[in-house]
Amino acid sequence: MSLAYRRQSTLHRGCTLSWFVEGDGPPVVMIQGVGVGAAGWRPQVEGLASHFRCLCLDNRGFGASQPPGDALTVEMMADDALALMDAQGWESAHVMGHSLGGLVALYLAHQARERVRSLALLCTFATGAVPTRLAPGLLLMGLRTQLGTRRMRRHAFLRMVLAPEELAHADKDALAEQLAELFDHDLADQPPVAMRQFRAMRSADATPFLQGLAGLPTLVVSATHDPIAPPTAGQALAAGIPGARFVEIPHASHGVPLRFPDRVNALLKEHLDAAEGPLQSARSGYECS
Repeated sequence: MSLAYRRQSTLHRGCTLSWFVEGDGPPVVMIQGVGVGAAGWRPQVEGLASHFRCLCLDNRGFGASQPPGDALTVEMMADDALALMDAQGWESAHVMGHSLGGLVALYLAHQARERVRSLALLCTFATGAVPTRLAPGLLLMGLRTQLGTRRMRRHAFLRMVLAPEELAHADKDALAEQLAELFDHDLADQPPVAMRQFRAMRSADATPFLQGLAGLPTLVVSATHDPIAPPTAGQALAAGIPGARFVEIPHASHGVPLRFPDRVNALLKEHLDAAEGPLQSARSGYECS
């Protein structure tokens, strides 16, 4: 199936933001992480678009969302997502984020709580100190994605986002080519904006306002072998938001939404349906009054 979706664009704070909307039903905003564009949500769009209207964007500075502007902060990225909700005429939406995108989703909910129907936070953390920590293993993984031949760099990137058992008997070259379509770039190369996104993430910390998100339906999903957003970070995040649900997916790593879409999409649909149910009942009651 083609990755091409009908793109829209709008100018916001010095950047022409690019996004697409697919599906029918309650609105869902999907926000990606470092070095990944809107196409990275394709497995979730394919699984959810028959029930939900999915908005996927290229974060500013990535892909078709250019130029990035002078400053790049998590707060600005949250404001970008709100601007696209305005462009769609959406008063509120469910908000979903992966990795850095999960941190952006938290800031969005903090900035405009009344516009967020629920949060789905995948392979993420409450503070950018987690993925930017100076852990020797993580540093070595990152270094290997920058050194050697292009083929070596692609394979190193795979080891960073996939579990060892996923790679044990895989055709790594074919897998790298498949994921490049979803990441919207060759895995041997880092997009120019990646370091700016990394710095923005490093300076962000949602911990102080997590308690204020109490009552907002929240799903936190971690993967057992994720070196970037380990399950301990997901557990801490879920514990910080009263009422949040935490799920750990075994045999998976940071790329779990791409590699195990059926499992992830089932969790997302269950979460979105549960969050949307009371909202639909409230609207029906209002219309009948």
